[in-house]
Amino acid sequence: MPLKRGETKDTAMTARTQEIISRLKREYPEAKTELNWSSPLELLVATILSAQCTDVRVNRVTETLFRKYRSAEDYAQASPGELEEDIRPTGFYRNKAKAIRGMAQAILTEHGGEVPRSMEELVALPGVGRKTANVVLGNAFGVDEGIVVDTHVRRVAQRLGLTGHSDPEKIERDLMQSVPREEWTVFSHLLIFHGRRVCKARRPLCEDCVLNDICPSSLV
Repeated sequence: MPLKRGETKDTAMTARTQEIISRLKREYPEAKTELNWSSPLELLVATILSAQCTDVRVNRVTETLFRKYRSAEDYAQASPGELEEDIRPTGFYRNKAKAIRGMAQAILTEHGGEVPRSMEELVALPGVGRKTANVVLGNAFGVDEGIVVDTHVRRVAQRLGLTGHSDPEKIERDLMQSVPREEWTVFSHLLIFHGRRVCKARRPLCEDCVLNDICPSSLV
C-alpha cells in the first residue's frame, strides 16, 4: 500500500492499525476473554489450564473446579493426585497441577494469598509466563502492560502485515509499537475473535472479512 504524501512507514502502520481496531470493534463489540472467571485467582488458574486446550473445555472443567477450590490455600493444600484428576480433561494435567499448586503456594507465602498486580511479580510465580501475566493484568486489573500473543493473534497479525516475526515476544514488541497502549488488552481479544470466526488457520474466510480491502493476505 503506497505511502501518502508526508507519511512515514511508522505513521502509516499506526494509521492502518487504528483502522483495523476501529473495524474490528464494530464487528466484535462483545470482544473479551472467553474464559469464565469471577476473581483474579480464577482467571489465573483458567489461563494456566488453557495452554494447549480450548476455552470451551477449560470452562467445562472450571465450572466444578472453582466450586471446589475457592482460595490459593485450597490449591496449595490440594492432593497432587486429586488436583490432577480434577483438571485431567484439559491435557498436560500433571504439569498444570504442579504449576497451579506451586503458584498458589508462592501467592500464599509471598503475597498474602492475593494475586499480585505487576508483571515482575506474576512472571516470578511457577507456571506463569508473560502471556499468562498479560491476560491477568489486562482483564482482572485493567493494566495494559503488554499484548497477549496466542496462536490466533500471531496468525492474524502476520496475515495483516503487522509483524514479520514468528516469535511471540518479537510479535508483541512489533504490535506494541503500532497499537495505542490503551488498546493493548482489547486488541488481542479482537484478533482472537477474528481468528476464530473469520481468519481461520486452514481456510480464511476472506470474502466475509471486514478487513479484506486493507489486508495484504486477502484472497479476495
